[in-house]
Amino acid sequence: MTDPREFSEERTDSTSHPQRPPRRPAAPQGYDPNLPPLQPPQSQYPPLPQPSRPRAEVPGAPVVRPPRRIPHSGWRKALYLGSGKVINPGESPTERQQRELVARVNQPLRGCFKIAMMSLKGGVGKTTITTTLGSTFASLRGDRVIAVDANPDRGTLSQKIPIETTATVRHLLRDADKVTRYSDVRAYTSQGASRLEILASEQDPAVSEAFSETDYLRTVSLLEHYYNIVLTDCGTGLMHSAMKGVLDSADALVVVSTGSVDGATSASATIDWLDAHGYGDLVKRSIVAINSVRPKAGSVDLDRLGAHFGARARAVCRIPFDPHLEEGAEIELDRLQPATRLALLELAAAMADAFPAKGL
Repeated sequence: MTDPREFSEERTDSTSHPQRPPRRPAAPQGYDPNLPPLQPPQSQYPPLPQPSRPRAEVPGAPVVRPPRRIPHSGWRKALYLGSGKVINPGESPTERQQRELVARVNQPLRGCFKIAMMSLKGGVGKTTITTTLGSTFASLRGDRVIAVDANPDRGTLSQKIPIETTATVRHLLRDADKVTRYSDVRAYTSQGASRLEILASEQDPAVSEAFSETDYLRTVSLLEHYYNIVLTDCGTGLMHSAMKGVLDSADALVVVSTGSVDGATSASATIDWLDAHGYGDLVKRSIVAINSVRPKAGSVDLDRLGAHFGARARAVCRIPFDPHLEEGAEIELDRLQPATRLALLELAAAMADAFPAKGL
């Protein structure tokens, strides 16, 4: 048998073969180790000049001129179509302004944005501004917009669009436990051609007086799950029960005034009351809408009036007189004059600038 120690002990006998060093390759024939190393051949052309600094890349945006936008109105459109779409004078300054305003109105919005519409004085067109502002948002944005009538004195908001249901906010609160999807809420609202929905108030003054702060907060808490913009048409009184809930939950405020002295005085008194009752931050986020309810402005200097409110509010917007709005009936945006549409677009854009920043 083989002794296991033969595999564990080193062999030191003289018969083991020594390790050979590696062999060097043989030098080629004719190689002289004393010759100097070969040098690369010299070029017959002079060396190219090297730049003193790295070459800057040519920016693409300033070099390529963007194409002119196609005009959609006026003589520019007529010229463009009359030339067989060969001559394109581009969009007019008004079209450019409208396009920029529409882009601001369509700013991204996460969650629900609540707007309170207020005025201490009746007859200033607060309900009309609520409807037209909401209709402007609803017609341009893809999300859902609703206006809530919180006027305890038989509000007229439901008269501004075609009535699809006789249900009111009272019926919605009564059946709140059964509401689980948007289609459930839709059964209690009416919708106009602009896609604006309206939740009407109770038409019986004796019943609507009981619409409390708790009722309003329940209503908004329900609506904010299904709508992105909620406008609240408040009453003229600041002390009725639902007003505290409206102000506490509002993200922004629109104070509606007229171009008259008494209308401006009432609007200024509204701002004073809000400042005195702890709503100073809401005032800073507010917009004053000067609504012209008469064809002529009279002797009031609207520029000075706008400067007065501009020192206290975030923005001031003027809404010109419009015969369609003077009717006091159902409102259709297509029937408004171009100047009115533009003013409402400016109001909506100014309000959209207050939307929470994307990602917050």
